Amino acid sequence: MAAPSPAPAAAAAPAPSAPAPAVPIARSEAPKEKVEPLSMMRQKIAEHMVMSKRTSAHVTTVHRVDMSKVAKIRDRAKEDFKSRYGFSLTFLPFVTRAAAEALRAFPIVNSSMVGTNVHYHGDINIGIAVALDGGLIVPVVKNADEKNVTGLGRSIADLAARARSKQLKPDEVSGGTFSITNFGSFGSLFATPVINQPQVAILGCGAVTKEPVVVEGDAIAVRSMMYLALTFDHRLIDGALADQFCQKVKSVLESWSEQVL
Repeated sequence: MAAPSPAPAAAAAPAPSAPAPAVPIARSEAPKEKVEPLSMMRQKIAEHMVMSKRTSAHVTTVHRVDMSKVAKIRDRAKEDFKSRYGFSLTFLPFVTRAAAEALRAFPIVNSSMVGTNVHYHGDINIGIAVALDGGLIVPVVKNADEKNVTGLGRSIADLAARARSKQLKPDEVSGGTFSITNFGSFGSLFATPVINQPQVAILGCGAVTKEPVVVEGDAIAVRSMMYLALTFDHRLIDGALADQFCQKVKSVLESWSEQVL
């Protein structure tokens, strides 16, 4: 009897096929590069900034200021202030008022360098940097030390509005002896501003924020705090004097008692 034939071998399982390569999604259009010339305003700003850096030895000192008294006065007065005068009460006129007092106390910060001579200005004319679309401009509050907070607020609001509508007169952007830039209005805590030549210093104001602070008796309290950044020309002003100037501004703001209405 014949032996049974062997069972047929099982067919080998097919090897798994490799996944198909992913097909890149085509862009709807090729990326385009864009080249455009600087606007005339941007060119002038660029030239002025580079010239300032080339001219002055820039140093920045930063001081933290307790704005709680000013914040409380502002909170109490801002609604009546707006209805009475037609513009908002911000922190900027308070800082400008304090800076004007400090400039009277330290007139070298209100000066300019002309060659190897120091030109002390008789008037305190404070430029206020105003952001525009694609640039900035610095209209000047003339005789700022003669104005109270309301007068400074009105001048700043008027100059800023007319700067944005391109209605400033030439003499309103000239003659500045010191400048202030309020980068805090955009949320910045502090920065290192560039000196507005031929001035010898510029004060930057950071945002006013509530922070836990160690107060008398080692207690922790919530305070409205702000950083002030003074950039000064180290060719003329040393750090000790710059810090004394900042301490004067700080003292005026922290001990504020002047009413605004």
